[in-house]
Amino acid sequence: MNSETTTAPEPRSNPLLLGHDTALRDVAQCLRSGRVPHGWLICGPRGVGKATLAYRFARHVLAGAAGADDLALDPGHPVFRRTASGGHPDLLTVERGYDEKTEKRRKEILVADVRQIGSFVHMTAAEGGWRVIVVDSVDEMNRSAANALLKVLEEPPSRTLLLMVSHAPGRLLPTIRSRCRKLALSPLPDALVTELLDRYRPDLPRADAAALARLAEGSIGRALELAELGGLDLYRRLGGLLLTLPRLDGQALHQMADKLAGKNADTAFRTAAELLSWWLGRMIQSGATGRPPAELLPGEADCMARLLRAASLDRWLELWEKTTRLFARTESANLDRRQVWVSAFLDIEVLSRS
Repeated sequence: MNSETTTAPEPRSNPLLLGHDTALRDVAQCLRSGRVPHGWLICGPRGVGKATLAYRFARHVLAGAAGADDLALDPGHPVFRRTASGGHPDLLTVERGYDEKTEKRRKEILVADVRQIGSFVHMTAAEGGWRVIVVDSVDEMNRSAANALLKVLEEPPSRTLLLMVSHAPGRLLPTIRSRCRKLALSPLPDALVTELLDRYRPDLPRADAAALARLAEGSIGRALELAELGGLDLYRRLGGLLLTLPRLDGQALHQMADKLAGKNADTAFRTAAELLSWWLGRMIQSGATGRPPAELLPGEADCMARLLRAASLDRWLELWEKTTRLFARTESANLDRRQVWVSAFLDIEVLSRS
């Protein structure tokens, strides 16, 4: 196995899009028909390729439909190169801007970001064709930004495409959804996520890549993020704790809490919190459907069944909601991460003994 690590390209410069042939065919057929909606809502879980598809769509249109039926454009094509560099005059990208004070991306897309679209769409296309706007992601707009976007959708100029990436379309204004054609992308098969991990992270052992694919639930973006953040090791550690229930290994719990509360461990804590919430969610889903979950660690299914026998599904759902809220407040309220982690597990232990 190649020991080198390869970084996955950014969506605007990524020529590779696998697992979404149906969506690509739908777009190609629509373009051939000549009846192209001005607004497209590209939906699906995070990290499955929505933004990559949006830029592939944009390149195809800006190149005068020079791409193949799968909308692919050769990376050597001038339109591909200018789109990748952000230098195409007929393409506008709207995303969260940087906060100069914190030197980090803002948490929202502001109305000032969206107002760029108004001036952009009323300019003559520099190359005489389409003008394309990619919003990544539309879920991150605040209310004022959403209303500004709606005005553009209500009166779109001709030969203008608005491609909006959405992880949770149900949260958008109904008036935005109703003015767009929905293009839904599904989670990728585990085998395909494993294949992509092998391409982008050939340093990973095959067994780890397969485990990350299952953990990421069809999202190559999430799988790469977990690989970068040591998510698999974190999952194994928290899984090892959960498997000791209904009697927690107190020493192991406090050791993990100390690690997550350490200096510069904010990202590790956030990742571990997401994984614990996900584990509890899988257990609740298993209890609701009566189907045992696919195991990532030996003994997980038996552990979940044991916990579900200890308390009703309603009580586990209440605990999941409480734990999720607690984790969400940890960063915003600057809570003690060590105390939060220990408290979450002690609540689980109490319920597992009821």
